[in-house]
Amino acid sequence: MKIAICSGPPTTGKTSVLRHAIRKLIDKGERCAFLKIDVQFAEEDEQLAAEFGIPTRKVYSGELCPDHCSVMVLGDAIQWADENDCSILLVETAGLCLRCAPYVDGGLGICVLEATSGMNLPLKVGPMLSLADVTVVTKGDLVSQAEREVFRARIQDVAPMTQIREANALYGIGIDPLVEAILETPDAHDDLLLRGSPPVGTCTICVGKREVGWQAHFGVVRALDNQNFYRGQ
Repeated sequence: MKIAICSGPPTTGKTSVLRHAIRKLIDKGERCAFLKIDVQFAEEDEQLAAEFGIPTRKVYSGELCPDHCSVMVLGDAIQWADENDCSILLVETAGLCLRCAPYVDGGLGICVLEATSGMNLPLKVGPMLSLADVTVVTKGDLVSQAEREVFRARIQDVAPMTQIREANALYGIGIDPLVEAILETPDAHDDLLLRGSPPVGTCTICVGKREVGWQAHFGVVRALDNQNFYRGQ
């Protein structure tokens, strides 16, 4: 089974891109499963199940970063997709943590960005872009040609190895190269590993400590005039 994980900032058109990809994959005889990971609300799984009749699931990350949640539930998701005799598992994650990326070695990493978000957006999204195999740029028809070129150049500065594909997520124009990238992805092996390095450590804020100021916290902390340092035993 092939695995493709799609992330990107909110409102970039991730679900629309995957909807058109699913339609084309089904036409090619593939059986897809879809997993949606969001923080507290999602209905894309229900929409795609009704439209295509494919197995779908959703998970709310709640207090977890959605990218962290994606990595944790992926093993179960692979087993679920396999039990449904699927050849491709498509995972869409909210991608709200700009320090992390949900991609795994052995799967395809897809980052969806919208050209209307500003020329500096590629410089701000971190590993979600820099570790992606394919970057799909949507809404390019809403900006000038000069802005599109600058946006592409910024993507290449951050992720020189990523394949940049421009697509119209509303009508599905330009989706074919993404479909081919999914089909060319090797089947996933059993021992998947997170791509890239995770954050330096779990901080006390992550586990619920609410006091303001580094003096009240332990582990890897940071003061205004300092780089990260460790506080505690």
